[in-house]
Amino acid sequence: MNREKVQIFDTTLRDGEQVPGCKLDTKQKLVIANRLDEMGVDIIEAGFPVSSPGDFLSVSEISKIVKNATVCGLTRAVKNDIDVAAAALKYAKRPRIHTGIGTSESHIVHKLNTTREDIIVRAKFAVAHAKSYVEDVEFYAEDAGRTDNEFLARVCEEAIKSGATVLNIPDTTGYCLPEEYGAKIKYLRENVKGIENVILSCHCHNDLGMATANSISGAVNGARQIECTINGIGERAGNTALEEVVMIFKQHPYLNLYTDIDAKQLNEMSRLVSESMGMMVQPNKAIVGANAFAHSSGIHQDGVIKNRATYEIMDPLDVGVNESLIVLTARSGRAALAYRAKKVGYELTKVQLDRVYIEFLRFADVKKEVVDDDIHQIIEACKIESDLIRN
Repeated sequence: MNREKVQIFDTTLRDGEQVPGCKLDTKQKLVIANRLDEMGVDIIEAGFPVSSPGDFLSVSEISKIVKNATVCGLTRAVKNDIDVAAAALKYAKRPRIHTGIGTSESHIVHKLNTTREDIIVRAKFAVAHAKSYVEDVEFYAEDAGRTDNEFLARVCEEAIKSGATVLNIPDTTGYCLPEEYGAKIKYLRENVKGIENVILSCHCHNDLGMATANSISGAVNGARQIECTINGIGERAGNTALEEVVMIFKQHPYLNLYTDIDAKQLNEMSRLVSESMGMMVQPNKAIVGANAFAHSSGIHQDGVIKNRATYEIMDPLDVGVNESLIVLTARSGRAALAYRAKKVGYELTKVQLDRVYIEFLRFADVKKEVVDDDIHQIIEACKIESDLIRN
């Protein structure tokens, strides 16, 4: 089978910035946008231009510097939103307007206080008006995850007729299970007239920890764009994590799906976003967390020292991490201690290692982690330095 590309739509600068306390200024956004472009992102959602003068400026300035990616601005299904977005995007080489409206019963009744028929009228208007400015128009059916499939298909079909080039099917509340979300994408592919002429997109939230799994399920069922953020940041519990999507496709080639992301830039990109937003990446975060390639269990350490593949399915170099870490704790075994001792210059014989290991355990029981300086102290305490072979 031929491999098919899944486009990466990065919304770090829009949905990601909606995290409380993570506001970026225009200068910071420009730095991140430039790096996203260099990394191979296909679409950069630069902001929501009508929301504030600052966001308008950021979208406009990003449009000027991005060389390769499509630059996208978000709107509601409101004429002024679309007019303002078009103005902000006028310098973009490849502009896209992202417009849409809520389609679930909850949104129609409680948020918009309207009817299904009115939703279709407003969706058609928004897409057609956006199309009058740009060729590339993405339509989002907000809360599609909880929208009845038959009605969702009707809305999508009308959006296509009005000129949409991309259909975004968001699991806005993070409610769906992967099987449900994948089935929804499959249903649309099989029941929407003209669907073969547009790209289906996944935009999944992580309220139940399913964002990445749902997006992958969507791609397996025919979606060819995934909307995601660096480090999975975003509203509430966050969004699909870009780095997870990229590496899942790399690690599972039988899916015959790929992205154009340079994975070796993932770790550095993660650090840049984390530092710019002042939002720490959880240590156990997949791919880019500080512990993603760290081992402290003695059983695991012994395996990794003998052959990295025993406990690592990815080479850390592939995502821009220099090496795996063998972290010394009270759970570590002799193999890990010998390995780390050799790193700081000590070749321990088996007899010496047995002596040092006893002292090491005493030390490790009172410290969370034994570092290089501690190893020197431990060996000195064992009074065997004169017998050691130093590298």
